[in-house]
Amino acid sequence: MAEREVFGNSSSRRAVIKSSAAALLGGTLVRSAPSNSTTEPGKLKVAIFSKHLLFLQGPKLAQAAADMGFDGIDLAVRKGGHVEPENVKQQLPALVAIIREHGLEVPMLTTDIADVDSPHAEDILQCMSELNIRHYRWGGFKYSDDVPIPMTLEKLKPRVAKLAALNARYHVGAMYHTHSGFDVVGAPIWDLHELLAGFDPAAVGVNYDIGHATVEGGFGGWIDSFRVTGPYVRGIAVKDFLWEKNGRGQWRPAWKPLGEGMVNFPRFFHMVKASGFSGPLQLHFEYPLEGADDGSKQVRDPSHVFSVMTRDLKQLRSYLSQAGLA
Repeated sequence: MAEREVFGNSSSRRAVIKSSAAALLGGTLVRSAPSNSTTEPGKLKVAIFSKHLLFLQGPKLAQAAADMGFDGIDLAVRKGGHVEPENVKQQLPALVAIIREHGLEVPMLTTDIADVDSPHAEDILQCMSELNIRHYRWGGFKYSDDVPIPMTLEKLKPRVAKLAALNARYHVGAMYHTHSGFDVVGAPIWDLHELLAGFDPAAVGVNYDIGHATVEGGFGGWIDSFRVTGPYVRGIAVKDFLWEKNGRGQWRPAWKPLGEGMVNFPRFFHMVKASGFSGPLQLHFEYPLEGADDGSKQVRDPSHVFSVMTRDLKQLRSYLSQAGLA
């Protein structure tokens, strides 16, 4: 109740965030990383990213995920997702209840939150905390050609500090998603080590996408990036890819079904096992899949989509089993 009273007054809320952020930047609130466990040690549960099931709602969404064999759902709480941010207080509790009634977990949310000023950010954090959902995906920072990278990271730290303070208030953790690409903060992954150094990993950490990490460092870079961010890795996203030429003859990453690309899953999951990781593990489907890959709200043949998803899930569980994680 005290938390609600503090944040019920906007000036008090700003004061708390300001003072907490200052303490975070000064290091006084930095703690040793607690366990990021969401399941029993040594075993990982698999959630499906709900973006790929936007053609289903409510009970049908939950039933499909359960029938395919997933352990949970990573819910998209963002514009166009299963839950619209402005309606989070009404929509999220109802949908989470349905999912849990089907025997599934909601280990995390995927959001558009970049900082405390993102629309409806605090509403989302408060609601997920009340529902005992402890992890969410954040990100969206960019580099620009006219600002040196080290300076950009320094300028971002106060925003990270404020978000960390708000996360600590609600006992939730943000996981910065590692996308690949140009001018993307987090693409090299090493930069996140610099950006997050000194902050509590329970408040602000990393959602390590092994597909994007391999795009950026396919030979050995992903190995080093996982090692350097290890203490901050709170979630892991799974996808596979190959380099292919597009119609203009340009080399680009092309997403593939699990096991048909170049991601070294056996080595990766043995590293995951050794790290002691036990946070949310999300399976993504970014290769062409009747529009489900792009979050289409209509697909021609749902049964085919489910069959393909089930195949990838079985492949993932095989990798996990080989690494002693299933």
